[in-house]
Amino acid sequence: MTSAEIRQAFLDYFAQNGHQVVASSPLIPGNDPTLMFTNAGMVQFKDVFLGDDKRSYTRATSSQRCVRAGGKHNDLENVGYTARHHTFFEMLGNFSFGDYFKREAIGFAWSFLTEVMGLPKERLWVTVHHSDGEAEKIWKEEMGIDPDRFSKLDEDNFWSMGDTGPCGPCTEIFFDHGEEVAGGPPGSPDEDGDRYIEIWNVVFMQYNRSADGEMTPLPKPSVDTGMGLERIAAVMQNVHSNYEIDLFQSLLKATAAAVGSSDMDNKSLRVIADHIRSCSFLITDGVLPSNEGSGYVLRRIIRRAIRHGNKLGAKGPFFNQLVAALVKEMGEAYPELAKAQDQIERVLLKEEQQFAKTLDNGMGLLQNAMDELEGKVISGETVFKLYDTYGFPVDLTADVARENELTIDMEGFETAMEAQRERARASGSFSVDYNDKLDLDGETQFNGYEALEDTSKVVALFKDGESVNQLSAGEKGMVVLENTAFYGESGGQVGDTGFLRWDRGQFNVTNCTKESKNHLHHGELAEGVLKVGDAVVTEVSHEARQATALNHSATHLLHEALRMVLGEHVQQKGSLVDPERLRFDFSHFEAVTAEELQQVEAIVNEQIRLNTEAVTEVMPIDEAKAKGAAALFGEKYDDVVRVLSMGGEFSIELCGGTHVKRTGDIGLMKVTSEGGISAGVRRIEAVTGKAAADWAEEADRKLGQISALLKGSRDSVVSKVEDLAERNRQLEKELDQLKSKLAAAKGSDLLSAAVEVKGVKVLAAKLDGVEPKALRDTIDQLKNKLGSGVVVLATEADGKISLAAGVTKELSKQVKAGDLVRELTAALGGKGGGRPDFAQGGGTDAAALPAALESVAKLVEAAL
Repeated sequence: MTSAEIRQAFLDYFAQNGHQVVASSPLIPGNDPTLMFTNAGMVQFKDVFLGDDKRSYTRATSSQRCVRAGGKHNDLENVGYTARHHTFFEMLGNFSFGDYFKREAIGFAWSFLTEVMGLPKERLWVTVHHSDGEAEKIWKEEMGIDPDRFSKLDEDNFWSMGDTGPCGPCTEIFFDHGEEVAGGPPGSPDEDGDRYIEIWNVVFMQYNRSADGEMTPLPKPSVDTGMGLERIAAVMQNVHSNYEIDLFQSLLKATAAAVGSSDMDNKSLRVIADHIRSCSFLITDGVLPSNEGSGYVLRRIIRRAIRHGNKLGAKGPFFNQLVAALVKEMGEAYPELAKAQDQIERVLLKEEQQFAKTLDNGMGLLQNAMDELEGKVISGETVFKLYDTYGFPVDLTADVARENELTIDMEGFETAMEAQRERARASGSFSVDYNDKLDLDGETQFNGYEALEDTSKVVALFKDGESVNQLSAGEKGMVVLENTAFYGESGGQVGDTGFLRWDRGQFNVTNCTKESKNHLHHGELAEGVLKVGDAVVTEVSHEARQATALNHSATHLLHEALRMVLGEHVQQKGSLVDPERLRFDFSHFEAVTAEELQQVEAIVNEQIRLNTEAVTEVMPIDEAKAKGAAALFGEKYDDVVRVLSMGGEFSIELCGGTHVKRTGDIGLMKVTSEGGISAGVRRIEAVTGKAAADWAEEADRKLGQISALLKGSRDSVVSKVEDLAERNRQLEKELDQLKSKLAAAKGSDLLSAAVEVKGVKVLAAKLDGVEPKALRDTIDQLKNKLGSGVVVLATEADGKISLAAGVTKELSKQVKAGDLVRELTAALGGKGGGRPDFAQGGGTDAAALPAALESVAKLVEAAL
């Protein structure tokens, strides 16, 4: 069976057994701050297991794309060197949310493997947790498993969601590859071999673990299973390595062709074939290369692939050429991959080109390190700095060292690498207490779409996070109601403000948030006493709600306009809409030009002027997606969703926020700023309605002031400013030339002050009234006039000392400018450094400058 056939057979089997087939969720979890990447099939169902989310089904199945290359789950360094480690893999899974439990889960697994897949029972081995007598009994008495092919294990067969929360024992199924393969059964002393390979894991979530370690039974035990597609494909295709399955063979051939290699067994080919999958899917899900977080992991994977391509002899960019082969192999199962092909290729090509420059920079830094080297060994710290800071491959450092009859300190490098791994593990150990939540039942009914006033009853009160029966005047707290007109903060829209009123009191609502489907009204009791069970009237601030609605609706129009102008790769990465402004973060790999920004703004304002109706419909999520509705970044959606359409089919998005009735209500949108907030993520801020009119009025007023200062009209402002800027550039250029001449003249006057040390002329002096940037040119001129020697010059301004040193080329191997500057700036309370022939630095201890300059001759003498 092909990998695609196995995937489909799995989903079909569980669909026939009453499971809802659920599409793979993105690689960046939208519901889990504890994870960098989606690393298992259960991640998208985590809130369901925790009881915070309800679905229309109680059993589900999926083929989930996963990445393990950062944080706690990091397989990166093993990829390509083992048969089964991958940065990207597919996890086939079936799940029960309080429906069936151990008997059915075990039966499904055994039936699928032995009947649908046709695997011989005598080649399967089963394990359970040593405490799980119930699972052991089911396996032995009901499934008829051979007791000789059965093991009871300890911590390896117990799973937990975190330090707290749902947990429980596991049962695993292993495939026996045969006696000819080394290794013993699970739990045996020689289990490390490849003979027995785990292919299926079933987790029985039956306990809740508290912070003190106590485990109590869950009211609705659940099931989470997982089977790696690549592993079961290797079994079904009778091969021992995942890289030998059909899915990888085409990628390996494409990789070999791209890098010009004929060695199909080369481990570097495996690395590249694996990495093109994780990189492509991460980019598909909106991750872009950067120097932090998930973007940094993506960059590391890309660079690792490029390095292995270079090892194979690749000439120029090659990695981006493999996307087409991947789309051909997996595009049918994941249509979003095929749709994003152009974007993936552009991002990878840009990163390859950038890394080529990094390699050039690394060569320069390595050359400097070798020039200053004392001895024959390049330190591990230097090798690590080149690798970690500049992305310079270690093996390339070793090659360059060998060419120069040097070696590298690999032990020191490994020590530095291990320290980095410890830092990465520490930063990747996300934690959360799943029991640390307000004790809330039920659900607040939101009626705020229809009206801004409502009558309701208090169902709970909280003060300082603790449940109370009443609040008194002057006390701050949170109020939970049966129903409310207040919008709870979500989807980037801030919570409503306003009042809760009753006959003898008032609660001022400063914010409204949501937790466990309840609305929490935050604020302070202005007067009276408020008790659980009291009846109140909810009054939302109309002005704030309307201003927020203008900004929220404008973000929808802005999103679509950005996709029209910049490309369909644009995805929302976050937003904030409040009464004052809108903020919209989106994925894009370069700055938005002024012309593009004008186009975007013009498209939005055209839609506003068309004044089309904003239509909100409630429908099943599958129907909404079929209609073309876009889902927003990081949002969770119920089975029945609200769909907002504006401009007919111009913008169709899933959104539970509050909006205008017609686009013309927005009045005007004006972009106030655009910039990058991280690699691959841009941010636009804008205003609408009255705020946009005020902004335009203020801009017009400032334009009038500028035109008056320039003694011209508004129409001539641009040309007059251009003339003024050009004149300013000319004056600055002339001033720099005069300063350089002045510095050179002052320096020439000092030539007679040069002293001779062991036949070498040494000049060290302070120049007054000279710009620090003029020191270098002055030193170059003085070196030429000296013929052979050392020049150190300093200048002082506003208590800061700038210092530079130059050494003529034939002396720079004995007397290094960088060493001189480091010594001198240390004495001045600062730091500096540079190349053997030129270096610069600074300090703050002006009183120490005369002595420092006097010491130059002695430092030169010592170096000679």
